[in-house]
Amino acid sequence: MPTPVFVAGGALCLLAGYLVGIVAGPDTPDRTTGSVVSFDTSDGTLCLDGDGVKNVSGVDADGRLCGTWRRATGARTPTKGDRFRFVSVVDKSAGQDARTVIYGNVVG
Repeated sequence: MPTPVFVAGGALCLLAGYLVGIVAGPDTPDRTTGSVVSFDTSDGTLCLDGDGVKNVSGVDADGRLCGTWRRATGARTPTKGDRFRFVSVVDKSAGQDARTVIYGNVVG
């Protein structure tokens, strides 16, 4: 087989695999923005509200999302009223109540 045909065939296979991975691959969590209601520095509990929070799993009856904040080293500590961009995960591990973990940072 000539080299250019071999290279073109390999490139086509890689492109097809990439496209199949995008279409059939796992969904990534949507990042959304909320407003900080409170942050407890003693236990790391962060509560958010706002339009972006309403449809997130783990929201309470008051329309707030509260959970344990996980952050990168050096992240700015949120204060009431800050805009906060985040992704949340509800941990429903066996033997414990559902626990919400919030990954994100203050925006702007």
